[in-house]
Formats: sequence, structure tokens, C-alpha cells
Amino acid sequence: MIGRLPLDEQLAVLKSVLSRNEVLLEVLNRTAKWGLPGWYLTAGCLFQTVWNVATDRHPTSGIKDYDVFYFDNHDLSWEAEDAVIKAAEDAFAGLPAAVEVRNEARVHLWYEEKFGVACPPHARTEAAIDSFAATTCCLGVRLEPDGRWRVYAPHGLADVFNLVVRPNPVLAPREVYETKTARWRQQWPELTVLDWPSEATTLAPASA
Repeated sequence: MIGRLPLDEQLAVLKSVLSRNEVLLEVLNRTAKWGLPGWYLTAGCLFQTVWNVATDRHPTSGIKDYDVFYFDNHDLSWEAEDAVIKAAEDAFAGLPAAVEVRNEARVHLWYEEKFGVACPPHARTEAAIDSFAATTCCLGVRLEPDGRWRVYAPHGLADVFNLVVRPNPVLAPREVYETKTARWRQQWPELTVLDWPSEATTLAPASA
């Protein structure tokens, strides 16, 4: 029951588990050398590595890509972000997986067109991680200049270790959550996927 350990021990286990994914470690190391502002390696590559190790699969099994978020609000043009994306092709050349690099300062400019709901401008990378459709996805890791791991986990790590997927209805619509979880269940049938809350549940007032 790793999720019931003291937090410092959970963090130690997380680092140990993620370190079994050699592609993940290489992405971390290369991104740290690149020096993107406010960057994190985030989302599926992290919690899916934990799922794989917990279910005796290869650490990289089923991981579609490796997401690197950064935050640069000095130039919100597509051209500036595209230059970084193109530079990433060289930075991550030779890796046996796709690495997607995105500027989270620009999300509000395209999110509504893609997902049908408006997204307020993020103030930092952590705010973007907070808005993932599932709390399990709300996880980010980066290497600090001194080599220390910085872990951002606003909802803790218990669900990640316990293979529980919990909805996070703060921004992404229900269909995004259900599409993702349907795909994850096919790859990891051991998951416990919690239902998206009903509108009545979402709108119910808090008890006095």
C-alpha cells in the first residue's frame, strides 16, 4: 500500500519507479540541459510508467508520447512556440518515442476551438497541470540545476500508486475524460475508473 506511506517515502518510491523507464530519464536529462522556462515532464508518461511497473509490464508499455510543458508568456505567437517545437526535434533526436513540447502560456488561445470550452490564461505551468481531465494526470516532474527531482502533485500520489483514475471536472469536458479512460482501460484493465460526476452532483451546494 504505497499510497498510505508517508509522503517523503512515496516520493522516493515514485523516483525509483520512474527511473525504470530509460526513455523517461533521457527526456528528463535532455530537457534539463535545454533550460526551458518553468518546464515539467508531465501527464501519461509518468503515471503510466507507474501503472506498468505495478502490473508487471515493461515500463514503457502503452505510452504514446512524452509531454514536456513549459511557460513563456513573453511571446505568445505561434511562430515562437513553433520554433521551440522544431528545436525539440534536434533536442530529442534518436529517442524511440515522440516528445511533444508545448508552451502552456498559449493554451487559452486554442483550447476553446479544440475542446468547446473556454480556458482562462494560465499563470504558470502548474496551472496547466491542474486542469487535466483526471486528477491522476495532475503530475509533473523536472530536474533542478542541482540534479534534485522537483515533483508537482497537487492531488497527491495515492491514486497513482493505487491505479485509481478520478475525474477532475475543472476545465476539460466529460467526453475528454471518458475517451481517455476508455483507451486506458483497454491497455490497463486493472484500473479502477471513477465516473464523471453528474450535473446534479456538480451543482449541489456544500453541506452546512
